[in-house]
Amino acid sequence: MPSRDDRDSPARRQQRRRTHQRADSNSDLLPDRRRERRRDDDATSPIRNEPRRQRRRESSSKATASDSTGLSSGQLAKLDQLNRKLGDDNIYATRTRQDHRERRTDHEDAEGNERVAREADRERRRQEHKERKRRRQQEEAAGAAAAGGAGIAAVESKHRRVEDSGGQRRRSGRIVSGQTLERGNERYYSDKEPYRDNVRRRDGDGSSNDSDFEERERKRKKRKKIFIGVGAVLLLLAIIIPVAVVLSSKGSSGGTSGGAPGSSNATKPTNGNLAGVSQSDIPQSAQGGVLDPFAWYDTNDFNVTYTTAQIGSLSIMGLNDTWDDTTRANDKVPTLKDTFVYGTMPIRGVNIGGWLSLEPFITPSLFSGYSTHDNVVDEYTLTSKLGSSKAKSVLEKHYSSFVSEQTFADIQAAGFDHVRIPYSYWAIKTYDGDPYVSQVAWRYLLRGIEWARKHGLRVNLDLHGAPGSQNGWNHSGRQGPINWLNGTDGDLNGQRTIDIHTQLATFFTQPRYKNIITMYGLVNEPRMTALPAQKVLSWSQTAITSLRQANFTGIIIFGDGFMGLDKWQGQLQNNQNLLLDVHQYVIFNVDQLVLNHHDKINFACGGWTQQTLRSQNTATGFGPTLCGEWSQADTDCAPNLNNVGVGSRWEGTLNLASSTGVGGSKDGSVLSPTCPSQNRQQCSCNQANADPGSWSAEYKQWLLMFGEAQMHSFEQGWGWFYWTWQTESAAQWSYKSGMAAGVLPKLAYERDFDCSQSIPDFASLGLSEDY
Repeated sequence: MPSRDDRDSPARRQQRRRTHQRADSNSDLLPDRRRERRRDDDATSPIRNEPRRQRRRESSSKATASDSTGLSSGQLAKLDQLNRKLGDDNIYATRTRQDHRERRTDHEDAEGNERVAREADRERRRQEHKERKRRRQQEEAAGAAAAGGAGIAAVESKHRRVEDSGGQRRRSGRIVSGQTLERGNERYYSDKEPYRDNVRRRDGDGSSNDSDFEERERKRKKRKKIFIGVGAVLLLLAIIIPVAVVLSSKGSSGGTSGGAPGSSNATKPTNGNLAGVSQSDIPQSAQGGVLDPFAWYDTNDFNVTYTTAQIGSLSIMGLNDTWDDTTRANDKVPTLKDTFVYGTMPIRGVNIGGWLSLEPFITPSLFSGYSTHDNVVDEYTLTSKLGSSKAKSVLEKHYSSFVSEQTFADIQAAGFDHVRIPYSYWAIKTYDGDPYVSQVAWRYLLRGIEWARKHGLRVNLDLHGAPGSQNGWNHSGRQGPINWLNGTDGDLNGQRTIDIHTQLATFFTQPRYKNIITMYGLVNEPRMTALPAQKVLSWSQTAITSLRQANFTGIIIFGDGFMGLDKWQGQLQNNQNLLLDVHQYVIFNVDQLVLNHHDKINFACGGWTQQTLRSQNTATGFGPTLCGEWSQADTDCAPNLNNVGVGSRWEGTLNLASSTGVGGSKDGSVLSPTCPSQNRQQCSCNQANADPGSWSAEYKQWLLMFGEAQMHSFEQGWGWFYWTWQTESAAQWSYKSGMAAGVLPKLAYERDFDCSQSIPDFASLGLSEDY
């Protein structure tokens, strides 16, 4: 008899395998119609297909009966043997099906147990995850409460999960077809294969395994900490910034005047005069350039009609066709159309410094936003750092806001009759390698001249920055080496300066400027102590000749070059309408800086008066002499005065190791205190830099007397120009601030003190010499 293994054929085993693997999408076995039929057969008979065999046996018996009337004993024995064999096979098949059903039942029971165990394990994981989440939310809520602020709560709420009434998370995912449709939004697990964490979704976020989940949790916590930190910083800034603005406005009230560059009170001009102009009137080639009024930051009081007309190769764009010279500054001087008798009528003027030629101590806001590494110390390095586009934007806003028509109205009201307007060569043109903003300052200069005209003020034009730098100081445009009449390009830069003067002289010989541009300076403060003196003299004569050839008939001014007034006797005396300009300060020379209060006033009345009188006499000096710059400052304490970020002679902290200063050591450094006591503990800049409201009555009395003594001294010559009208914070350099503080005359021509009066002993009045 064949063994059971032989009878369980491979085809039958494969059939059982296929039958076992049929399952629906939920892992339930699908019904098998053939299996059901077999089960029905098994239920009705223990022997498969027994009725059909019985019929075959009956048919065979009938056939045999018909063929033969009887069977022999041998035939009967064979027939019995065949019947037994067929009976055993049927019995075996029945037993095999019963065994298979038993094994399948056992297998299904085992799988059921495994499913229960997996569901229990998953439920345990869900509960652990929910517990971790609850603890994390408690920790985050505590952190958010510590940080404070509604902004932080908003950040935390962004990560809050909403739970439904059954305690299960709501999913925002869209329900589509297939398994998600059948199961809803719950996590799906298939029973077709053993449970594997690395292929299951974890809470619907798509992570693949525990390590990824933990990494994502770590990053989420980190992001939340960042959001909390940012919220805290924003909250602090919301408190600090308004306070800082208030304090800044309060702290600068003594020194600032008008809209400081970049200040919040500087408003953009209305530019209403553009309303009647069409941008299509501007040629395509000129749009965006210096002749396109739609590209100007400020068009107020400009003629915005497009024109390419030039005089002396300089544009007249912005000028109006008419002007009025019937105005006068005050009743002490004639109208503009009438002659001002120079040498007889004293000049009482003021500089408008720091406007078209930057100086860091006048407008420190333009230089304060940079580190030492940036090395922004002058207009050259500032415009280099900003780049051409940003530099144009920043400086044009400064040109527009730092000086307005009201500036000239205030100057007139203070009793002045002249203004000195410093400008630099890049208002006219620039050269290869220059970072300066080219030609933009030109139209602001022209508008400033018209405002001066409107208020009866005569103008002294001063070239403050020449090509190559005539002195190497920051107010020449570029701090460092002197490359004007010196160095490789010295002669070239000297000739460039002559060419610029020729252009300007041609432009300002127009009839409209005859009565207003009455004074014209060649170059501000050429440092003749570091230049070949004879070369500067030759250049000066060439420049004078060029101006006269261009038909300029006004007063031409040249600087003393720090040579001293007595050195100019016999120099350039063959020229008509030529005026010598000297700048007098007591703070850049340590021998004068160390003087006490009494002696400083005495030096102004005695020393400077005698110098002026000698210089006025052609036998002992040049002749006509003017003081083009002075101030009432008695220390060099103003920040950035000596250079950006360096100290002062007063405190002995001036370190200029690689530069040359006026006074002090050979390299300009002064490392010992030079206040009157020369005591490092007593020499302090605090009082000098304090708000004028904190100055004592004795100190204010001294400042006023010192200022009026200088006015009296310089009027022994042709007169004076105060340096300067306004600053952002240096009150002792601002006539406007000094006048408001009561330490300068309300009217420049009305004074209480002159040098014929006695000078008080201020120490006995309680005024400390060390401030």
